Amino acid sequence: MDIKEFVRLAIEEDIQEGDHSALACIPDDANGKAKLLVKEDGIIAGIEIAKQIFKEFDSSIQFEQLIEDGSEVKYGDIAFYIDGNSQKLLGAERLVLNVMQRMSAIATLTKKYVNELNGLKTKVLDTRKTTPLLRFLEKEAVLIGGGHNHRMGLYDMIMLKDNHIDFAGNIEKAIRKTTDYLKSNNLNLKIEVEARNLDEVKEILRVGGIQRIMLDNFSFEDIRTAVQLIEGEAETEASGGITLNTLRNYAECGVDLFLLEL
Repeated sequence: MDIKEFVRLAIEEDIQEGDHSALACIPDDANGKAKLLVKEDGIIAGIEIAKQIFKEFDSSIQFEQLIEDGSEVKYGDIAFYIDGNSQKLLGAERLVLNVMQRMSAIATLTKKYVNELNGLKTKVLDTRKTTPLLRFLEKEAVLIGGGHNHRMGLYDMIMLKDNHIDFAGNIEKAIRKTTDYLKSNNLNLKIEVEARNLDEVKEILRVGGIQRIMLDNFSFEDIRTAVQLIEGEAETEASGGITLNTLRNYAECGVDLFLLEL
Protein backbone atom coordinates (compact mmCIF):
# COMPACT_ATOMS: atom_id res chain seq x y z
CA MET A 1 0.00 0.00 0.00
CA ASP A 2 1.32 3.48 -0.82
CA ILE A 3 0.75 6.59 1.26
CA LYS A 4 -1.87 8.04 -1.13
CA GLU A 5 -4.01 4.93 -0.88
CA PHE A 6 -3.49 4.82 2.89
CA VAL A 7 -4.64 8.43 3.33
CA ARG A 8 -7.62 7.86 1.03
CA LEU A 9 -8.76 4.88 3.09
CA ALA A 10 -8.14 6.76 6.35
CA ILE A 11 -10.29 9.68 5.16
CA GLU A 12 -13.00 7.25 4.11
CA GLU A 13 -12.90 5.59 7.54
CA ASP A 14 -12.75 8.74 9.68
CA ILE A 15 -14.18 11.67 7.72
CA GLN A 16 -16.31 10.27 4.87
CA GLU A 17 -18.50 13.14 3.58
CA GLY A 18 -17.05 15.68 5.99
CA ASP A 19 -15.71 16.62 9.43
CA HIS A 20 -19.00 18.13 10.60
CA SER A 21 -17.52 19.40 13.87
CA ALA A 22 -14.99 21.55 12.00
CA LEU A 23 -17.41 22.45 9.20
CA ALA A 24 -19.95 23.73 11.74
CA CYS A 25 -17.55 25.85 13.79
CA ILE A 26 -14.69 26.91 11.52
CA PRO A 27 -14.99 29.09 8.39
CA ASP A 28 -13.75 27.54 5.13
CA ASP A 29 -11.08 30.22 4.74
CA ALA A 30 -9.73 30.12 8.31
CA ASN A 31 -6.02 29.42 8.68
CA GLY A 32 -4.22 28.10 11.72
CA LYS A 33 -0.86 27.04 13.10
CA ALA A 34 0.06 24.02 15.19
CA LYS A 35 3.06 22.10 16.46
CA LEU A 36 3.79 18.51 17.40
CA LEU A 37 4.96 18.43 21.02
CA VAL A 38 6.80 15.33 22.21
CA LYS A 39 5.28 13.98 25.42
CA GLU A 40 7.53 11.02 26.14
CA ASP A 41 11.24 10.20 25.80
CA GLY A 42 12.16 7.75 23.05
CA ILE A 43 12.89 7.43 19.35
CA ILE A 44 10.65 9.49 17.10
CA ALA A 45 9.31 7.95 13.90
CA GLY A 46 6.74 8.89 11.30
CA ILE A 47 7.72 12.49 10.61
CA GLU A 48 8.25 11.87 6.90
CA ILE A 49 4.93 10.00 6.79
CA ALA A 50 3.22 12.90 8.61
CA LYS A 51 4.58 15.30 6.02
CA GLN A 52 3.08 13.19 3.24
CA ILE A 53 -0.26 12.86 5.05
CA PHE A 54 -0.61 16.63 5.38
CA LYS A 55 0.35 17.02 1.73
CA GLU A 56 -2.35 14.56 0.68
CA PHE A 57 -4.94 16.41 2.75
CA ASP A 58 -3.96 19.83 1.40
CA SER A 59 -0.85 20.53 -0.68
CA SER A 60 -0.84 24.17 0.49
CA ILE A 61 -0.13 23.23 4.13
CA GLN A 62 3.30 24.49 5.19
CA PHE A 63 5.40 21.94 7.09
CA GLU A 64 8.48 23.07 9.04
CA GLN A 65 10.44 20.03 10.20
CA LEU A 66 12.74 20.39 13.21
CA ILE A 67 13.65 16.76 14.02
CA GLU A 68 14.59 13.82 11.79
CA ASP A 69 13.07 10.35 11.98
CA GLY A 70 15.18 8.11 14.21
CA SER A 71 16.28 10.91 16.53
CA GLU A 72 16.25 10.48 20.28
CA VAL A 73 13.69 12.88 21.72
CA LYS A 74 12.72 14.03 25.17
CA TYR A 75 9.53 15.36 26.69
CA GLY A 76 8.97 18.93 25.51
CA ASP A 77 10.82 18.67 22.19
CA ILE A 78 9.00 20.06 19.14
CA ALA A 79 9.10 17.83 16.07
CA PHE A 80 7.52 20.18 13.54
CA TYR A 81 5.26 23.18 12.92
CA ILE A 82 2.38 23.24 10.46
CA ASP A 83 0.51 26.18 8.97
CA GLY A 84 -2.56 25.99 6.77
CA ASN A 85 -6.30 25.69 6.41
CA SER A 86 -7.75 25.02 9.87
CA GLN A 87 -10.36 22.54 8.67
CA LYS A 88 -7.72 20.50 6.85
CA LEU A 89 -5.31 20.59 9.78
CA LEU A 90 -7.98 19.28 12.15
CA GLY A 91 -9.00 16.59 9.66
CA ALA A 92 -5.44 15.30 9.39
CA GLU A 93 -4.50 15.71 13.04
CA ARG A 94 -5.73 12.41 14.48
CA LEU A 95 -4.40 10.34 11.58
CA VAL A 96 -0.95 11.90 11.96
CA LEU A 97 -0.94 11.39 15.73
CA ASN A 98 -2.13 7.78 15.47
CA VAL A 99 0.56 6.98 12.90
CA MET A 100 3.39 8.72 14.73
CA GLN A 101 2.49 7.31 18.14
CA ARG A 102 2.38 3.77 16.77
CA MET A 103 5.58 4.15 14.73
CA SER A 104 7.50 5.89 17.51
CA ALA A 105 6.56 3.17 20.01
CA ILE A 106 7.83 0.48 17.62
CA ALA A 107 11.02 2.39 16.81
CA THR A 108 11.70 2.97 20.51
CA LEU A 109 11.21 -0.71 21.38
CA THR A 110 13.35 -1.80 18.43
CA LYS A 111 16.14 0.53 19.51
CA LYS A 112 16.15 -1.04 22.98
CA TYR A 113 16.75 -4.47 21.46
CA VAL A 114 19.34 -3.15 19.02
CA ASN A 115 21.24 -1.46 21.86
CA GLU A 116 21.19 -4.70 23.85
CA LEU A 117 23.05 -6.36 20.96
CA ASN A 118 25.77 -3.72 20.79
CA GLY A 119 29.10 -5.27 19.79
CA LEU A 120 27.57 -8.54 18.57
CA LYS A 121 26.83 -9.65 15.01
CA THR A 122 23.18 -10.56 15.70
CA LYS A 123 20.62 -8.38 13.92
CA VAL A 124 17.04 -7.62 14.95
CA LEU A 125 14.35 -8.69 12.46
CA ASP A 126 10.64 -7.95 12.41
CA THR A 127 7.86 -10.44 11.61
CA ARG A 128 4.53 -10.64 9.76
CA LYS A 129 2.72 -10.19 13.09
CA THR A 130 1.70 -6.66 12.22
CA THR A 131 -1.52 -4.63 12.26
CA PRO A 132 -3.51 -5.38 9.09
CA LEU A 133 -2.97 -2.71 6.41
CA LEU A 134 -0.39 -0.91 8.58
CA ARG A 135 2.50 -3.28 7.85
CA PHE A 136 4.34 -0.81 5.61
CA LEU A 137 4.32 1.76 8.43
CA GLU A 138 5.27 -0.66 11.18
CA LYS A 139 8.11 -2.20 9.21
CA GLU A 140 9.39 1.28 8.35
CA ALA A 141 9.38 2.03 12.08
CA VAL A 142 11.55 -1.04 12.72
CA LEU A 143 14.10 0.29 10.21
CA ILE A 144 14.02 3.71 11.86
CA GLY A 145 14.73 2.04 15.20
CA GLY A 146 17.82 0.34 13.76
CA GLY A 147 16.31 -3.07 13.03
CA HIS A 148 15.94 -4.95 9.75
CA ASN A 149 12.95 -6.15 7.77
CA HIS A 150 12.16 -9.83 7.39
CA ARG A 151 9.89 -10.76 4.49
CA MET A 152 7.18 -8.22 3.74
CA GLY A 153 4.56 -10.91 3.21
CA LEU A 154 3.92 -14.43 2.01
CA TYR A 155 4.97 -13.49 -1.51
CA ASP A 156 8.63 -12.48 -1.20
CA MET A 157 10.22 -15.35 0.76
CA ILE A 158 9.52 -19.01 1.51
CA MET A 159 9.20 -19.94 5.19
CA LEU A 160 8.56 -23.63 5.89
CA LYS A 161 7.19 -23.87 9.42
CA ASP A 162 5.93 -26.87 11.37
CA ASN A 163 2.51 -26.83 9.65
CA HIS A 164 4.05 -26.95 6.17
CA ILE A 165 6.48 -29.70 7.17
CA ASP A 166 3.83 -31.82 8.85
CA PHE A 167 1.44 -31.43 5.92
CA ALA A 168 4.14 -32.33 3.39
CA GLY A 169 5.10 -35.43 5.39
CA ASN A 170 8.57 -34.53 6.63
CA ILE A 171 11.37 -31.98 6.26
CA GLU A 172 12.87 -33.52 3.15
CA LYS A 173 9.55 -33.70 1.32
CA ALA A 174 8.74 -30.09 2.26
CA ILE A 175 12.07 -28.79 0.95
CA ARG A 176 11.97 -30.92 -2.24
CA LYS A 177 8.41 -29.83 -3.02
CA THR A 178 9.38 -26.20 -2.44
CA THR A 179 12.48 -26.25 -4.63
CA ASP A 180 10.50 -28.00 -7.40
CA TYR A 181 7.75 -25.40 -7.09
CA LEU A 182 10.20 -22.49 -7.33
CA LYS A 183 11.92 -24.04 -10.33
CA SER A 184 8.71 -24.82 -12.22
CA ASN A 185 7.40 -21.30 -11.62
CA ASN A 186 10.73 -19.61 -12.39
CA LEU A 187 10.83 -17.97 -8.96
CA ASN A 188 13.99 -16.86 -7.18
CA LEU A 189 13.03 -16.76 -3.50
CA LYS A 190 15.05 -17.57 -0.40
CA ILE A 191 13.94 -20.58 1.63
CA GLU A 192 13.84 -20.57 5.41
CA VAL A 193 13.02 -23.71 7.39
CA GLU A 194 11.93 -23.94 11.01
CA ALA A 195 13.72 -26.45 13.23
CA ARG A 196 12.15 -27.56 16.50
CA ASN A 197 15.14 -29.51 17.79
CA LEU A 198 18.72 -30.48 16.95
CA ASP A 199 17.66 -33.59 15.02
CA GLU A 200 15.63 -31.39 12.67
CA VAL A 201 18.64 -29.08 12.23
CA LYS A 202 20.69 -32.08 11.14
CA GLU A 203 17.95 -33.20 8.75
CA ILE A 204 17.66 -29.74 7.19
CA LEU A 205 21.43 -29.65 6.65
CA ARG A 206 21.38 -33.13 5.13
CA VAL A 207 18.74 -32.14 2.57
CA GLY A 208 20.29 -28.73 1.87
CA GLY A 209 19.13 -26.19 -0.69
CA ILE A 210 17.95 -23.63 1.87
CA GLN A 211 19.32 -20.28 2.97
CA ARG A 212 18.15 -19.82 6.57
CA ILE A 213 17.26 -22.00 9.56
CA MET A 214 14.92 -20.77 12.28
CA LEU A 215 15.80 -22.16 15.72
CA ASP A 216 12.45 -22.06 17.48
CA ASN A 217 12.27 -22.22 21.27
CA PHE A 218 15.80 -23.60 21.63
CA SER A 219 17.71 -23.47 24.90
CA PHE A 220 21.03 -21.59 25.12
CA GLU A 221 22.93 -24.86 24.96
CA ASP A 222 20.99 -26.17 21.95
CA ILE A 223 21.31 -22.89 20.05
CA ARG A 224 25.06 -22.94 20.61
CA THR A 225 25.21 -26.52 19.36
CA ALA A 226 22.98 -25.73 16.37
CA VAL A 227 25.18 -22.81 15.32
CA GLN A 228 28.21 -25.10 15.46
CA LEU A 229 26.41 -27.72 13.37
CA ILE A 230 25.28 -25.24 10.76
CA GLU A 231 28.75 -23.67 10.62
CA GLY A 232 27.83 -20.96 8.11
CA GLU A 233 25.98 -23.23 5.67
CA ALA A 234 22.85 -21.14 6.28
CA GLU A 235 21.86 -18.06 8.25
CA THR A 236 20.63 -18.79 11.76
CA GLU A 237 17.57 -17.13 13.26
CA ALA A 238 16.43 -17.42 16.88
CA SER A 239 12.82 -17.00 17.96
CA GLY A 240 10.40 -17.97 20.68
CA GLY A 241 10.36 -16.87 24.31
CA ILE A 242 13.29 -14.45 23.98
CA THR A 243 13.00 -11.30 26.08
CA LEU A 244 15.04 -8.14 26.41
CA ASN A 245 16.62 -9.65 29.53
CA THR A 246 17.69 -12.87 27.80
CA LEU A 247 18.39 -11.53 24.31
CA ARG A 248 22.11 -10.95 24.71
CA ASN A 249 22.66 -14.42 26.15
CA TYR A 250 21.00 -15.94 23.07
CA ALA A 251 22.95 -13.67 20.72
CA GLU A 252 26.24 -14.64 22.37
CA CYS A 253 25.52 -18.20 21.21
CA GLY A 254 26.38 -16.96 17.71
CA VAL A 255 23.00 -16.63 15.93
CA ASP A 256 22.82 -14.21 13.00
CA LEU A 257 19.27 -12.96 13.48
CA PHE A 258 16.68 -12.44 16.21
CA LEU A 259 12.94 -12.13 15.56
CA LEU A 260 11.27 -9.20 17.30
CA GLU A 261 7.53 -9.56 17.74
CA LEU A 262 5.89 -6.15 17.84
